[in-house]
Amino acid sequence: MRIVMAEDSALLREGLVQILTKFGHQVVAAVDNAPSLIAAVREHRPDLALVDVRLPPGFKDEGLRAAIALRAEHPGLGVLVLSQYLDADYAAELLETNSSGVGYLLKDRVGDIPEFLGSVQRVADGETVIDTEIVRRLLDRRRGQSLVQSLTARETEVLALMAEGRSNASIASSLSVSQAAVSKHIGNIFDKLGLQESRTDHRRVLAVLAYLRQ
Repeated sequence: MRIVMAEDSALLREGLVQILTKFGHQVVAAVDNAPSLIAAVREHRPDLALVDVRLPPGFKDEGLRAAIALRAEHPGLGVLVLSQYLDADYAAELLETNSSGVGYLLKDRVGDIPEFLGSVQRVADGETVIDTEIVRRLLDRRRGQSLVQSLTARETEVLALMAEGRSNASIASSLSVSQAAVSKHIGNIFDKLGLQESRTDHRRVLAVLAYLRQ
């Protein structure tokens, strides 16, 4: 297949070009920044774009933004994103554009050449390929959202005030209830979120984090 690649590391970029070429693919352009990637796709009309999430000049999410823009401009283009970092939000954002013909892999997977080449082919064929660690994190996040959504309206109010850093006394005053009632609500929150007593974890903080993620 015809492939355009965007990877800022010259060593990894050349290594990927050699691997893909050795196994019969044609890398029609290998660039190191997002604008060049977009230009190369427009010029060469490849079957697949292989993109690093973080590209110059900001090294934040320039590659991901370019990949999403290319998916909108070229709906049939397969996009396989490679990342050094485990970030479920990036994967979720990419999948929201159109889940067919997209992939998100950690760069560690490139070391397993058969697995990497298989992922390249599957994405080009219109399948969805997501790193197993990313899938696990997405499922964990969905589970956390579901648990927060199981709270009653009053429990959600209490948790929102906890997220503001309020003490039990302050929460009781704000809601015009007793501190005993607040304590009971907080106990229910811990139970519904599956937060057990622990010497190493602060349940109040963990509950707030679950709320903020939701």
